[in-house]
Amino acid sequence: MKKLTLLILALVGLTIGCGLQGCDNTKTYAEMREEEDAAIRAFIKDSSITVISQSEFHAKDSVTDLSKNEYVQLASGVYMQIVDKGSTNPADTVKANDIVLVRFEEQALLENSYGSKSYISNLHYPDVDEFKYAVTSSSIAGTFTKGVMVSYYSDTTVPAGWLVALTYVRDNAHVRLIVPSKLGHNYAMQNVYPYFYDLHKIKYWK
Repeated sequence: MKKLTLLILALVGLTIGCGLQGCDNTKTYAEMREEEDAAIRAFIKDSSITVISQSEFHAKDSVTDLSKNEYVQLASGVYMQIVDKGSTNPADTVKANDIVLVRFEEQALLENSYGSKSYISNLHYPDVDEFKYAVTSSSIAGTFTKGVMVSYYSDTTVPAGWLVALTYVRDNAHVRLIVPSKLGHNYAMQNVYPYFYDLHKIKYWK
């Protein structure tokens, strides 16, 4: 009887302790960041990607060697592969108030709560995703006006990682990106999820 009483008291104490301390198994932000970094490293390894520095990238006239599956690691943390730089006209760059049209694929690099890595794309849709490119004295931004991304995430904010890539390419470009959560859409930032993007065609409308 004495042992049973002690067991009951111990359970009550544990319950009270959990109430006071939370007994929360939720991962810390630092742990989530570690998982994100590990997922990016695993993707790079599994995809046989060769990472080059920005200095190497600029020394090669800002191109990546597809035969070596090169990606440049940008200062922002984004990894970028330029499949096709687009127009040969140096003036065909994105400018403030341009409308940008994109055909894309998005692949999560971490499993969600359902145990799967989400994938969305507009490759087989009649319409492309569209956003407005904005420039201020201190920043750049993009706002989706229509498309799969805004429908899927109910968020009009363009991932900052997409915008970083635009500064290196021209009209009709094709780029691939590994975007860490801090430069992703709001869902990516909230859940600390990195994503791989294949932006098949980037079209600028003046």
